[in-house]
Amino acid sequence: QARLLGKKVTSKQCALGFCEMPADFVNAYILGSVGSTGTGAGACATFLYNLRMGMDDIKSGRRRVVLVGTSEAPVTSEIADGYAAMGALAGDDDLRKLDGLDYVDHRRASRPFGENCGFTLAESAQYIVLMDDELALQTGAIIYGAAASVFVNADGYKKSISAPGAGNYITMAKCMASIRNLLGDRGLQKSFVQAHGSSTPQNRVTESHILNETARAFGLENWPVAAVKAFVGHSIGSAGGDQITSTLGVWAHGFIPGIKTISAVADDVHASNLRFSNKDIEVGVEGIDVAFINAKGFGGNNATASLLSPFVVEKMLTRKHGVSSIASWKKRQEAVFEKAEQYNQKAIRGEAEPIYRFDHNVVDCESIEISLHGVKIPGFESAIEFSEENDYPDMV
Repeated sequence: QARLLGKKVTSKQCALGFCEMPADFVNAYILGSVGSTGTGAGACATFLYNLRMGMDDIKSGRRRVVLVGTSEAPVTSEIADGYAAMGALAGDDDLRKLDGLDYVDHRRASRPFGENCGFTLAESAQYIVLMDDELALQTGAIIYGAAASVFVNADGYKKSISAPGAGNYITMAKCMASIRNLLGDRGLQKSFVQAHGSSTPQNRVTESHILNETARAFGLENWPVAAVKAFVGHSIGSAGGDQITSTLGVWAHGFIPGIKTISAVADDVHASNLRFSNKDIEVGVEGIDVAFINAKGFGGNNATASLLSPFVVEKMLTRKHGVSSIASWKKRQEAVFEKAEQYNQKAIRGEAEPIYRFDHNVVDCESIEISLHGVKIPGFESAIEFSEENDYPDMV
C-alpha cells in the first residue's frame, strides 16, 4: 500500500512476509546457528505443528536440542477487517448488545465457553527449548515438563474452509489414548485440558462437544477445562505457545486458571463430563500429571499435544538413568537456577537487554573447508562429518 499512500516503497516485506522468518531471525541474529531449520504453518495449530517437528527430530536422533517457537503480529487493520467481515471478531457494538450496556468492558472481551460474540486478536511470541533426556541431565537443565505426543489430523471434505470438522475429534482421542498407554487410567484422571477456546459462539459448541465426548469415552466425569485466551486473546499462530506457557505455570504454582471473563457457561456448551470454572482451581504443584493442549485452526488444521508434569518426568528419568544420575543432575542444576534467577532479577529491574547480534561473527564462506569426509566451518569447533552409510541398501 506504500505507493498508494504516497509512502516510500521498500522490499522488506518480500522477505519479512515469509512465515518462517521467526526461525530465520533467531538463527541469524541470536543463535548464529548453521543447524537444521524449518517451519510448519497450520493456522491456529502452527505452534503444535512445529512442536511435533522438534519432537520428531529428537526422537529420531537427528538432533539433541531444538528451539521451537512462533511469533505472530496480526493486529493490523487489514487482518482485523478480514476477520470482522466474516463475523469472527468481538466488536464494540456486539459486546454492548451482549451485555446490555452503553459501554464496553474490553477486559472481558474474550469469553471462552461463555456468552460471547467473537474472538479478540492478540500478538505473541513464544519459544521453548526441547532436549533429549541425556543432554538435559548432562547440562543440569531445569525441566519444566515434557512433550509426550502431538497428533495432527485434517477435517476431510468440508462445506466451508473455515468451518470445524472431524479432525479435532481424532487428535483429541489419539492423544488421550497415547497417555492411557503411557500412564494408565490414573494419568488421565490426574489431567486437564487447555482448550483452544477462541471465544466464538461456534467454537464454544463444537469444541465443548469434542472435549465432552472424549472425556466420556475415557471415563472422565469432571474434567477441568482451562482457556488462556480469556486472559491474552487469540494470537493465531502463537496461540498453542500461549497455552503451553500457561500450562507450565500450573506446575509451578499449583492452580488451573479459571475462565475469569465469563459469569457463567453458555447454555449451548456441552458440559456433562467437563468442569468449567470462572475461579482458579487449586490442584497443588503435584496434583496434575498430564495436560492436553488443543488447537482448532482454520482450514482443518487440528492438533492436540500432551505434556507431562516435571514430577512425572523426574520419575521416568530416575527409572531410566538411576538415582545417582538424578542426584548429579540436581547438583548441576544449582548453578543453572542461580543464573536463571540473576537474569530474572535483571528483567524485573529493566536491565535485561534483547539479544541482537547484527553483523556478528559472520562466516567467511571462502574459508569453508570441504572434504570427502565432512565440512569445516570457520568459528565452529567441530566439523560436520558425513555419514558413510547408504540410506537405501536394499535398492542399490
